Amino acid sequence: MVDVGAKAATRRVAVASGRIEMLPETFALVASGHAKKGDVLGIARVAGIMAAKKTSDLIPLCHPIALTRVALDFELHPATEAASASVHCTATAETVGPTGVEMEALIAVQVALLTIYDMCKAVDRGMRITDVRLREKLGGKSGHFVAP
Repeated sequence: MVDVGAKAATRRVAVASGRIEMLPETFALVASGHAKKGDVLGIARVAGIMAAKKTSDLIPLCHPIALTRVALDFELHPATEAASASVHCTATAETVGPTGVEMEALIAVQVALLTIYDMCKAVDRGMRITDVRLREKLGGKSGHFVAP
């Protein structure tokens, strides 16, 4: 692991996002909140938060971080002629410490989207997780990053 002992504790925020594409029928189940396994988005939100808290257990050289906030938001996008139905997930992770929270935000998005897949796979095995990326990072020596 990288030595962060001499780094100043500062407020750090990271925002990541991604989406899962699905059939319109699957989208209707997610949107209704009545999938066979329950409230898909509610459970995905909790799974993403839990995953962010476990990031250092999953990524070998990641520092354990005392998170001060993890939030997940979902946007539902019905199918159009140009695009598949999809659920967009945005995760925000925050801490005050010597190292950033990018990995926590990215893990939260991935696990939330995987949870949606797991809860809906009996209906739609062709779902596709895509466009997962860091959108913004604040704090630390490198300052403020915003993805183009």
